[in-house]
Parts: sequence; structure tokens; C-alpha cells
Amino acid sequence: MVPRFPLDDVVYPRRERAAEYLAWGAWSSDTIPQLLARCAAAYPSKVAYICEGREWTFAQIRKASLSVSKALLAAGLRPGDRALFQMGTIAETQIALLGCMNLGILPVCTIPQYRELEMRAIADICKPKAYFVQADFTESMDLGAFASEMCAKLGIDVLLTARAASGASKLRLEDLIEAPGEDVDTAPYEPNVADVAVLQLSGGSTGLPKIIPRFHGEYLGHTKRWLDSYSSDERDVRIWALPLLHNAGMMFTLLGTLIYGATTILLPRWKVDTYFGLIERHGVTQAFTIGPHAPIIAAYEGIQNHDLSSLRCFLTLIGAEGIEAATGVTAINMFGITEGLVLTSAPDDPADLRHSTIGSVCTPFDEVRLLQLDSDAEVPVGGMGELCFRGPSSLSGYFGAPDANAVSFTRDGFFRTGDLARSQLSDDRVTYRFEGRVKDNINRGGEKFGTEELERLLCQHPAISDAKVVAMPDPIYGEKACAFVIPQGGATLPSLRELQQFLTGRGLAKFKVPERLETIDGFPTTRVGKLDRARLRQIIAEKITLETAGGV
Repeated sequence: MVPRFPLDDVVYPRRERAAEYLAWGAWSSDTIPQLLARCAAAYPSKVAYICEGREWTFAQIRKASLSVSKALLAAGLRPGDRALFQMGTIAETQIALLGCMNLGILPVCTIPQYRELEMRAIADICKPKAYFVQADFTESMDLGAFASEMCAKLGIDVLLTARAASGASKLRLEDLIEAPGEDVDTAPYEPNVADVAVLQLSGGSTGLPKIIPRFHGEYLGHTKRWLDSYSSDERDVRIWALPLLHNAGMMFTLLGTLIYGATTILLPRWKVDTYFGLIERHGVTQAFTIGPHAPIIAAYEGIQNHDLSSLRCFLTLIGAEGIEAATGVTAINMFGITEGLVLTSAPDDPADLRHSTIGSVCTPFDEVRLLQLDSDAEVPVGGMGELCFRGPSSLSGYFGAPDANAVSFTRDGFFRTGDLARSQLSDDRVTYRFEGRVKDNINRGGEKFGTEELERLLCQHPAISDAKVVAMPDPIYGEKACAFVIPQGGATLPSLRELQQFLTGRGLAKFKVPERLETIDGFPTTRVGKLDRARLRQIIAEKITLETAGGV
């Protein structure tokens, strides 16, 4: 299986292996543009997306995406070119993504919260030629102006804006969407199943995120196997109120909608009563949520005012037990990683399995091993080890990152996730319990980032001699960043707010800044003299526990 438009910086699956995956049905024989065309032909008047009260049919989505494709061709873009995305959970994002994919142009799925530090680093790797932005994403800053500034600094000539004021941008998605789009011939530019569909981002375990190629055939096959676990079909109505450009958002809202010809509701701004109102009004059958939303759902006092009889299941990364207790709807904890593995239970599994584990593999083609740290030796069932996997959707290599690729895999090709898990036998299959992370990533409400970059910036402050950042527990976001700092001799440390302003002034995304500051004389070490991050996490967790209990 040979890609139609091969790229130098992409590590492709071995051709014979890709052909096997296709023959086994582990990969889809369709591309994303082919599925879009098929849905538009089969269900032209069926609603694909509902967003902010507007309904978009499959025919309208395809027509609008072709208008975007036409504009991209006119601007000189061609298959294999990259386009940065900073957009939210709106229908225009789906249209822009599909407009790129029709031509084999690769969306680079960043998030609107990123600032110059992250965007410049990502652009240095992927060399984008276009930039898509949602101008009204936040009231606190003009994201359209930021994107325009970044285009000038990065040498990007093509800027496409959504929800910008009339005249504020030369290429407004609203204008393109309303223009005729059927007269563009995309056939010379359409990718095949072995081509890259999109460039996703890692959780950023070592500072800035790495770039992950996802291929048409494997991405669609992977998504179908996952959603088949919940008996998904064309009658489903889904709701999504999370970042759309995340891997889970792409799978649940874009690919899942096209695979089944289903309907998806997009909620740009999370509000619990609005969320449940939409579930009731549209007869939602599947809902996806994550950590920050789960306790809000569990504590929502108005839940009894909503008819949830249409809902078959809630999918969540944590908090399934609380959601199910509050709503009476089956809830499932699961695990997903952009590098290509999903673990889940099924709706008819016992509650203990759905709530206390992250489930098992969705496909017999996925192999999972728990390995000893810094070793390829496998941990027996019942033991805890690093979660490692390989299979039809496994990462073959990060985009343009040979150094990272050299240390990310075992000798026999298993990807090392950096996550700790414990295995157990559940009837006739192996299931897994999540136990934490090998490295000190911070997962703030689903936005994962490493501490290395943050510590480096903290040490640039003239009042700080050294700094270490660890995760501290938070009841809403799961985790937030806590900075332990050693002051320079005689210096007065900045306040937390001053330190946050210092970091964002250096281009750091706001969600990464420390949300607590602790002064320390020296960092704890292990018996072999290495930094003891676990002890730092314990210190701050114990402090928070005491404060919560009113002990200080």
C-alpha cells in the first residue's frame, strides 16, 4: 500500500503491513473525502451537525467544504501542504478540516489556547502554508489579530478566518461557505488510504508537543472499531462540548459522523444546563465528557428536570461512577492516546468494570503489553508496568522528530506511552486500571503538558534560582501545575499573579502556568540522588488536604 502523496518527514507503516491491515479490515478502504461524498449522496437532507441552533445537512457540509477547497487551490496550496488550525467546537471547523482533506492538505490540529511559543515551535517543524483561526473564540483577546501577527512572523501568506468582522480578513470562511462550491475538480488532489489525513499533537510529555501523522485508512478503521463497541449506527445523535481539534474530538465528531451517517451536536461553550437541555431536545444517544465536566454533571441539581431516556451511554476519561449515580445513565471510563490506542468497556459490561478500569482493546489486532520501566521485560498479569502497544493505528514515528522516535519504541516496535497501568483478567479478556504516569506530565482537564519547558522559563526570572513543577490535585480539572521554587539569595519572589504574567509574557499558553507557588529551600532527592518528584507531589497533596479540612 503506497501513499499517493508521500512526505519526507513522515514515518509510514511498512507497505506490506499496511496492505495486511487493509485486507483484514483493520484499515478502512475509504478515505475521509470519499465518505463525505458518499454521505452527501446517500443522505443529502439529513442533518450532520447542529451548532448554536443551526442545522447543517450532509449535502451542505460537502458543498461548503468544496468552496474552501476551491479557495485553497486558488491560493496555491497543494497535497502535502500544511495548514495550522486554531479553532473551536463549531461547524465551521469541520467544514475547514474537510476542505483541506478534499485536497490532501494536512490540518495541523493545535488549540486556540496556544500562543507564540507553541505556535512558532510547531511551525518550525511542519512548515505551514496556511492558517485557520476562529476570531471570536475568546473575549479576552483578539485571536484573529494574533493569527495575523503569527502569519507575518512565520511567513504564512494564506490566513482564513471564521467569525471575523466583515472586512477584517481577505478570506472569511463565512463568505466561502455561502459561495458555489461544486465546480471545483478535486480528483487530481484526492489522497488514498495510505496518505496522511491530519497532523495531530501529542500530550507534550517533554515540553512542547510532538506531531503525530494519522492516515486516512487507519484513522477511519480505528474510529469505527472504537465506536462499534457502543453499537453505534446511523440513528445515533451525539453531543460534544470539548475541544474539537483534539484526537478524541476528531474521532467522535468528524470521523464518527461520516462513518455512520449520524448526527452530532456541537456545543462551543460548556454550560451544564444547556448541555442537558440539548440532550433532551434532540434525543441524544451518546455523550462524551472528561474530567472537568464529570464532577459538574455529578453535582448538577437540575438533572431531574431533564428527560434522558434517549441516552444509551456517557463516555468519559474519569468520573464514570459519579455520572452514572447522578443521571441513571450507563457511564464508561475509557483511555485514549493520540499515538493510536483506545481502551474501553462496553455498555453491557458490569458496573465495576466500567467504573474501576479503563477497559480493554477495541480490536483483536491491537497488542498491549505492560513493561518494566527502562526495560523490555513484560510484567505478568496482575502487575503494574508501563503501558505499551502496537497495532494497525499505532504511531510509526513522530513527524520530523528522529531523536524522539529513537527512544519512543521498544526493539520490537511497541510504543511506550509513559503511562502506568495494572492488568487484570475479567472473564475472558484482559482489562486495565490506570495507575498514573511515568513522567511528570500534567493533565489539566484533558490538556496535557510536560514540565520541562515550564521549569526552563521559570528559571529565567531574576528572583528564582531553581524551579520544579509537579501536578497537584484539583477537584474540577483533575490536576493543575504547582511550582516549587528556590529564591535567588536576597531576592524577593514575585507573587503568583506576577509570575503568571511573566510566563505568559514569554509566550507560554495560559493553561500551562502554575496555579500555586511554593517556596522551598532545596528539592528532595531519591536514595540515588535524583530529584524526587513523587515526594514533591506528596508534599503539595498533603498541604491541600489539610487546607481543605480546615487544618491550616
